Amino acid sequence: MRFEELLERWEKGSLSHAEAAAALGVSERTLRRWRQRYEEEGVDGLVDRRVGRPSPRRAPEDELERMRALYQQHYQGFTIKHFHEKLERRHDYQLGYTTTRIYLQKTGAVPPAPRRGAHRRKRPRRPMRGMMLHQDGSKHAWLAGQPALDLIITMDDATSEIYSAFLVDEEGTLSSLRGLVEVIERHGLFMELYTDRGSHYFFTPEAGGKVSKTQLTQVGRALKQLGIGHIPAYSPEARGRCERAFRTLQDRLPKELALAGITTVEAVNRFLCEVYLGEHNGRFAEPAEEPAAAFVVVPEALWRDVLSVQEERRVGNDNCVAWRGRQLQIPPTPLRPHLVRATVRVHDYPDGTVAIFKGPRRLASFPPAPPATAEDLAA
Repeated sequence: MRFEELLERWEKGSLSHAEAAAALGVSERTLRRWRQRYEEEGVDGLVDRRVGRPSPRRAPEDELERMRALYQQHYQGFTIKHFHEKLERRHDYQLGYTTTRIYLQKTGAVPPAPRRGAHRRKRPRRPMRGMMLHQDGSKHAWLAGQPALDLIITMDDATSEIYSAFLVDEEGTLSSLRGLVEVIERHGLFMELYTDRGSHYFFTPEAGGKVSKTQLTQVGRALKQLGIGHIPAYSPEARGRCERAFRTLQDRLPKELALAGITTVEAVNRFLCEVYLGEHNGRFAEPAEEPAAAFVVVPEALWRDVLSVQEERRVGNDNCVAWRGRQLQIPPTPLRPHLVRATVRVHDYPDGTVAIFKGPRRLASFPPAPPATAEDLAA
């Protein structure tokens, strides 16, 4: 009706061709084309010719169906983002993430994501790598059909890059020290460690209260000896970066392990070190505000013995030290004929090895204890 009115005014000469085109919001060329189609076909000629015709930019239907079949057969339960990464890497898939998401949600293969809660302001990141690290554990069924295990991660606050990750039966002192060893061995000493208030990290005189600054755990003692600050978290929100990292890991890692056919803890830890962490950090780590790093590389002798469980023991009459069900025989030493009834210091390292010290001198080293057999457990 608007077109017919303006056309009539143009034909009567009360409106120029340019004025009629401007009133319709089109170019003069378009108006001439419309006028010709109107004269030839009437009102039906003004209908947009694209209506009812597929877009030339539309994604191929057979490729969309191939993608949906792959999801249902091999990637059920993956997030769309994770699934799209696998498609590009393993199935020569060229369509974009948004096209993939819309099609999977439209066909009901994946439900729409729930709306997020109210925004909570995040604590600013440290500007440099190595200024502050986070360490935490998450108990989860990482291996399908097997009991839940603890995944221990140590990550940088500045970038969210995970430097160390491994599975253990249960989080504790030795797992915490192991994470520190793996980080310092590869990057050097850092400035601060941010953790929860678990009993292997801090002594807390009153439940839910402040941690003790004088009574240190083995982890606290090691950090103090190395000059690394130790910061306790007093709320789950304070550990938000670790919590978000674990949500991603709990969603992605079990699926990656299943795809790789991994079923043992030893294989998981190799996979994490050799394959997964590089891919994860490449996908999720962010650049630090400052290009420099706060890590300080120091000789191994200055930190290796510090990162161990250290306890004093009295040498028995047989020149042996009792340590967690083992009798550790001290070999002859030029220090003195024997060490019976002497007080020595036992170092229990994260890799299971044990050493005995008298002051700064190492008297003996012992390999990890062999795993308990069924007969041992029965006894």
